[in-house]
Amino acid sequence: MKKALFLDRDGIINVDFGYVHKISDFEFVEGIMDLCRYASDMGYEIYVITNQAGIARGYYSIDDFNVLTDWMIKVFKKEDIAIKGVYFCPHHPEKGTNDFVVSCKCRKPEPGMILQAVKEHELDVNKSVFIGDKLSDMHAAEAAGIHNRVLVASQYHDNSTAHVHRVNNIKEAIAFLS
Repeated sequence: MKKALFLDRDGIINVDFGYVHKISDFEFVEGIMDLCRYASDMGYEIYVITNQAGIARGYYSIDDFNVLTDWMIKVFKKEDIAIKGVYFCPHHPEKGTNDFVVSCKCRKPEPGMILQAVKEHELDVNKSVFIGDKLSDMHAAEAAGIHNRVLVASQYHDNSTAHVHRVNNIKEAIAFLS
């Protein structure tokens, strides 16, 4: 079984400006390419695990998300970094304007997206790492059995009792890849 680096998107791969869905608004977080290149060199397969409630809220469509995602993957590829899969949840349990306003098992803090990737790609959660900027990322990773969880400081609330590695920026997360 393979080890994986699971990454949240907004706040980890790109600067979180809120509901980023256009290429013109997408700004890569400083250090993300270095982190991913190092992870690849260490034998990790890279997967993106992202809530996209903007779809439920009607801010953008799945097609808009896919256009941005395809572009993002191509930028990584130009840097010789392979993104093996992108898993997204378009749902929100309460807020929205369409059929995606539902409770689900994929929206973080639920582990559904991670478990789907693990099953589809035969990944070993015991050797894997999850890097995110919200406690919901950490809870999803924990529920999926990932012990190596890295929380990057962000504007979101951090419950200091959560058992995670804390770093100030994405560059510091490299220390938790082995």
